[in-house]
Amino acid sequence: MQPAKPVAPRPVVRPSTAADTQVGPPCPNCGTPNRPDRKFCRRCAAPLTPSVEAKALPWWRTRWPFRRRVRIGGNGNALRRIIILLLVVALVVAGILLYPLGKSVFQDTLDKVRKPSAITPTGVSASASVADHPPSLADDGLTNTYWGAPKTGDSITFTFGSPFRLVDLIVHTGTSTDPQEFQKEARPTSLDLQITSKDGKVHEQQVTLNDKPGPQTVVTGVSDAVRVSLVIRDAAGTGAGRHIALAEVEFFKRD
Repeated sequence: MQPAKPVAPRPVVRPSTAADTQVGPPCPNCGTPNRPDRKFCRRCAAPLTPSVEAKALPWWRTRWPFRRRVRIGGNGNALRRIIILLLVVALVVAGILLYPLGKSVFQDTLDKVRKPSAITPTGVSASASVADHPPSLADDGLTNTYWGAPKTGDSITFTFGSPFRLVDLIVHTGTSTDPQEFQKEARPTSLDLQITSKDGKVHEQQVTLNDKPGPQTVVTGVSDAVRVSLVIRDAAGTGAGRHIALAEVEFFKRD
C-alpha cells in the first residue's frame, strides 16, 4: 500500500489591518497609496517619481560643432569658441571680398527699376574730323547730321559738368536713318567705349554695332561718370574718298 500524498494547506488571506493602510501619493500606474518616502510602488513596483522630460535643445545646438560635447582636455568649450571665432573671421573675409560684387548687383537692380533720363554733355571733342562734319554734330539731337572720322582709330570724347550714374547710351551710325542715305559713307561697326569716373578710373568696354540705320542701345552701368570716349576700331563700307559717319550719341542717367 503506497503512502498518501501530502496535501498542502490552503492559504488563508489575512484581512489588512489599519496598520497596513498607508497615506501618500497614489501610484501613477495602479493607483495604490504609498508612503511619501517610497520610491517604488508597494504593489506593482512602478517608479513613484515621474521622470523629468528633457528640454528641447536650441536649433543651433543640433548643428555641428555644437551637436555634442567634445572633450579634449576639458569640457570642449575652448574648442567651440575657436570654431565660432573662425566662422566669424570667415564671414568677415567673405563680406569684404563679396562687397564689390554685392554693390554692383545692387546698383544694376536700381538701374532696372528706375526710369533713366537723358543727359546732355557740356563739351564734345574729337581726335580728327573731316571738313563740315565736326564732333559737335554727334550731339545736336539730329540723326541726319554726323561727325565724320577720317579713318579707324579716330575718337570722339564727351565731357559732363558733374558726375552721374551712366545707365546706358544710344548710338546712331551712318549719315541718316534713310537706308539709301545711310550707305553713302562708311559706318562704325566696332568701338572701344572708355568711361572715366571722377576718381580717374577708366572703365573700358568693347562695343559691337549692327550695320543698319536706327538706334542701338549700349548698356553701361558706371557710377560717377564725367567723360565718355568712343574709339572707332572697325567700320563697314570703307573705301577711297569715303569717311566714317557717326550720326548721334545719346546718354542716359539714373534719376
